[in-house]
Amino acid sequence: MIDKNLTNNFLELVEENKKLIYKVSHMYCNSPTERNDLFQEIVTNLWKGFPQFKGLSKFSTWAYRISINTAISWFRDYSNHRNYIEYTDFVPNMTDDCELDELTDTLFNAIEHLGKIDKAIILLQLDGYSYDDIAEIIGISKTNVATKINRLKLKLKSHLSNN
Repeated sequence: MIDKNLTNNFLELVEENKKLIYKVSHMYCNSPTERNDLFQEIVTNLWKGFPQFKGLSKFSTWAYRISINTAISWFRDYSNHRNYIEYTDFVPNMTDDCELDELTDTLFNAIEHLGKIDKAIILLQLDGYSYDDIAEIIGISKTNVATKINRLKLKLKSHLSNN
């Protein structure tokens, strides 16, 4: 039996963080269909892990970690036959308020040329996460985060100025 309070708390937190989930989906998928599939996969994994979420970090930090790990492993499994679950009406869908403006879309197109981990790092940086938070989410040192961000900024600047 599903606990109504747990479900409502989860849905509220996902609703507050759905743009974060959309950004990760957009960053790792080119087609709208794949984005929606990945979005749903992320929400499913958040739901599966939610009972173990202890609140030791912000929900958004925890959700980013789950989202990025799901996106990275999703590609590994994408070509294999996967077991899909049937989604119910209470799982949120991507909506128009998740769509990106033209300038952000241009930046995301440049970011698509980065590696999987680099995409995650720059996305977290753009969302204002501290180097400590990024290091915790990605699982690398704070110094490594700082070095990678500086290099990524140069790559993106070069890519954007050439296009």
